[in-house]
Parts: sequence; C-alpha cells; structure tokens
Amino acid sequence: MRGRSVRGRVPAVIALAAGLGACAGTPRGVLAPVAATVPGASRVEMLVATTRKTAANPGEMYSGDRGPALSYADITVSIPPDSVRRPGTVQWPKELPGNPATDFVTLKAEALDQPEATDRLRRSAARTGKRHVLVFVHGFNNRFEDAVYRFAQIVHDTRAEVVPVLFTWPSRGSVLAYGYDRESTNYSRNALEAVLRRLSRSPEVSEVTVLAHSMGNWLVLESLRQMAIRDGRVAQKIRDVVLAAPDVDVDLAREAFRDMGPSRPRLSLFVSQDDNALAVSRLVWGSSGARLGAIDPTSEPYRSELARENIAVLNLTAMKGDDALNHGKFAGSPQLVALLGNRLAQGQTITDSRVGLGDRIVQMTAGAAATVGTAAGLAVSAPVAVVDPQSRETYGEHLRSLGESIGTTAEGAVDLATAPARALGGR
Repeated sequence: MRGRSVRGRVPAVIALAAGLGACAGTPRGVLAPVAATVPGASRVEMLVATTRKTAANPGEMYSGDRGPALSYADITVSIPPDSVRRPGTVQWPKELPGNPATDFVTLKAEALDQPEATDRLRRSAARTGKRHVLVFVHGFNNRFEDAVYRFAQIVHDTRAEVVPVLFTWPSRGSVLAYGYDRESTNYSRNALEAVLRRLSRSPEVSEVTVLAHSMGNWLVLESLRQMAIRDGRVAQKIRDVVLAAPDVDVDLAREAFRDMGPSRPRLSLFVSQDDNALAVSRLVWGSSGARLGAIDPTSEPYRSELARENIAVLNLTAMKGDDALNHGKFAGSPQLVALLGNRLAQGQTITDSRVGLGDRIVQMTAGAAATVGTAAGLAVSAPVAVVDPQSRETYGEHLRSLGESIGTTAEGAVDLATAPARALGGR
C-alpha cells in the first residue's frame, strides 16, 4: 500500500515540476545580441575559450555537453548604468530581448578559430595598453551564460586593469550533475593547459593571473601540474594562482603542489570552514579528509604544510557570506585586491550558478547523486520551489535529470521519506 500511494503521488510531482520549469525567471538565449546599448551603460569585452559543444539555440551559443575540440569566442556584454544596479550582482533579463537600461545584455557573440583568437588578443592588448591577462575558471553548476555574465560583472565592478579571458568547461548547470561536471573538468585539462601555454608565449602578454572557483580549482591544478611535468616547470608568465573555495581533496592538492615544483606560481588559498557546498562535496565523495577549501589553516598538519609550501591563506570563516551556501565569501576580501595587483574590489559574489533553497534540500537528501534519494529530494523540494524563485530556476532540470527512473524508484523513495528530516537535523 505504501508503494502504491507514492506511485500515485509521483505524477503530481512531475506535473508540478513541469509547471515550475515553464515559469523559470531567467529566459534562455540571453547571448543573442541586441541592436544597441544605452547612454551610461558599460561594456566588457572578453575572449572566451571553451570545451563545450555548440548549442542548437544560437542565443545560448554553447551547451553543457562536451565539444569535440577547443573553441573560441569574442563576446561583448553591456552592463546597465551604475545608478540602477548594485555592485556584485548580475541583472538578468526577465524576458527577451533584455533592456540595456536595466539588464545585462549581449552586444556581440561571435565564434572564432584559433588564429582569430590570437589576433583578437593582440588587438585588445594594443588598443587598451593592458598586457596583464586575468583567466577566470568557473565552478560547478554553471551554464555558459552564467559564466559569461558573472565574469563580465567581476571585470566591470572591480575595474580590473586586465585583458579578460574566460575558460569555461562543460557543466550541466544542475546540482544533480555533480559527477558529470567533475568528469568534464578532467576532460578539459589538456585544453586549459594549451590556453595557458599560448597566453604565456604571446609577446603581447606580460603576466597571467588565474582565478579559479570551486570545482574549477581541480581543473586549474591538474592543468598546471601537467604543464610542469611536460615542460619542467609552470610557464614563468603565470605569476599568481588564486584558489577560491577549492572543491579539491586535500591529498590530491598536495600532489599537485609537489609536481608543480619549487618554481611554481604564487599560490593563494581562500578557505571557510562553514562552506556548506564543500561539506556536501565531501559527503558525495565519501572522503575522510576535508576539501581543501574547508580546512582550518590554524590546525595541524595544515598550518605547518601551508607555511612550508609558502601558500598564502585567507580564512573567511568569520565573514558573513552573501550566498546561501557560504561558497563565494572569498570575493568580499580586500586582500584579493592586493594579491592580483588590480582593483578587485570588495563586495563581489561568485556562486555556482543560481543556488536556491530547493537545491540545498536536493543536495542534502540526495548527495547530488543517488537516484532514489533524488526522488525523495524532489518530492520535498516541490512545495519549496513554489515560493523560492531560485529553486524554480533549476527544478525542472532536476526532474529531467532524474528521468524515467523516478517511477521505478518510487517504492525506494518511500523508505527514504524521513531522509530530509534526518539530513536537516530534525529541523
């Protein structure tokens, strides 16, 4: 009887999720260029390198699937006048086309081949006089447009005197795709290594800083480790690497630091012991040790190891986070300004896409992986998604990820009916 009861409720969950997916707040296709911007708006031009597959919808440009080869793009984003927006935020269009007076909109989005990308970098450096390149590598749960608009916001709000280069890897843009995203970082490490090597060999580039967030840290560490093994060292122009909230096993990080050798770039680590996203990651991987971004740098063995490796650490545990998971707190630190040598200002928020309360429940109940647990998480999250716009944004994708298995696992979901309460500590 219990199984039949849950099977009867599953279609209702599916129907509700379908409706929620239809009323998501951010439209797809925001990268379709608009005709013009408005007085007072700002422009951010960036060079993009990606291992994503070209999307069927030109307004999305690239999907979450893995592409057959490294691709490049030239993108210009218009940011609304400062008088109508709060620094550290992205003003997403509510409908298409977006309004440049109030929304982030795209002015140009053109695919490039590798020689064209090289020429684009050269012309940008010559026109602006900037020879310092900032490479941003995003984290887990980011669609292509998420990465583009967030990086544009960072560059604009911080007034960074850099040539912006975004490296974006295939992410499904869903908290239920943790395993796929993780494998996509491994799929992309040769490509990122190639991009960093080309930048370092360019006569127009004097210095490269790499800023990585969350799961993007694993990709960065692996790429730099490979470069050091192939070439005997990391390229000299790569001066600074900022590891922000790294979703990396501590033991694997130790190996990467060692393999990069004594002449590696300056490493800076931003940690927070109350980073809930990294706590979930530790649960998913079944790790007995902490994720690198959640260590206590004042305790052993970390204190001695970090000092020995000459890794600068900023512990942000005491800082109040702006995002629900405390996963992007590092960007509020003024120390980042001095570290990068640019005006990377206070108040920035870098999150793994748009994470809502429903996403947190799914993560807690499912560990972002188990199908049966996901069914339970979706059932519990459905009413939350009604009132939480961030959850509505991704709820439909959670259901699609679950697919046909939801019907076959309904009986198992009943047995996990108390899992959400246990995961939330009875609250």
